[in-house]
Amino acid sequence: MRTDATTREPVLSIRDVTVVYETESPVTAVRRASFDLHRGEVLGLAGESGCGKTTLAYAVNRLHQPPARIASGSVVFHDRSGTDVDVLALDDEALRAFRWSKLSMVFQGAMNALNPVRTVGAQLDDTLRAHDRSLDRRRRRERAAEVLQRVGVDPGRARSYPHELSGGMRQRVMIAMAMLLEPQVMIMDEPTTALDVVVQRDILREIVRLRDEMDFAVVFITHDLPLLLEISDRIAVMLRGEVVELDTAEALYRGAQHPYTRKLLGSFPSLSGERGSFIRTGVEEGAA
Repeated sequence: MRTDATTREPVLSIRDVTVVYETESPVTAVRRASFDLHRGEVLGLAGESGCGKTTLAYAVNRLHQPPARIASGSVVFHDRSGTDVDVLALDDEALRAFRWSKLSMVFQGAMNALNPVRTVGAQLDDTLRAHDRSLDRRRRRERAAEVLQRVGVDPGRARSYPHELSGGMRQRVMIAMAMLLEPQVMIMDEPTTALDVVVQRDILREIVRLRDEMDFAVVFITHDLPLLLEISDRIAVMLRGEVVELDTAEALYRGAQHPYTRKLLGSFPSLSGERGSFIRTGVEEGAA
């Protein structure tokens, strides 16, 4: 992790965001969530399944469908140009322009996120055509090949269909798609779920390396707190829709304050030592 990330200016400010599912008995899935995401930072969002992590991420990107509703709060994007963007106030056209170019998302389950009947190259091309009409076909192909190579995928795989790729390669393709327009914020929702541990490590190293090269900020969502301790600058812990603790990864590792965070830390046994004892393997060092 880069120790200076949390001292830099915010790129995203989330204040008192509340999300309600308007069912017969309304459910508040996220309650008054607040935090800043700093430029170049990896912010981990941790908590058990159903605690509101993905719901909050969808709120930030305005991806909710009814019956979900953002009941209150604000999401402000601080562009490098110096302009502040009220994300929740954007109309449909402005929101389409904002997504992928300023803030992109890597969805959970790469096989489901990719269109199974279109090649990888066609799907990358679709994204570029939708958001940057100044690029001709040749330049779009060059850009697609460039981002595939950057995430460790042979550009020749642009001719492949998703089912012809391994799980790790599909996940790399999703990361490449999220990078196409060089966004300033990338939200990653359980990007290593269902991958074996070796492939997980490769993907994590790529994320850290790309963050260092391109200086984008990352919101990394997972229930795997030990993983976040390795790659995050700060970690926000969610419980029943609320952010109950937010601190640097080092501070949480050495002395979590909230009882729920301590229980999370104690629920992951290491291969050696007492339950709740971690051996940090150093993804960052492996990426160097």
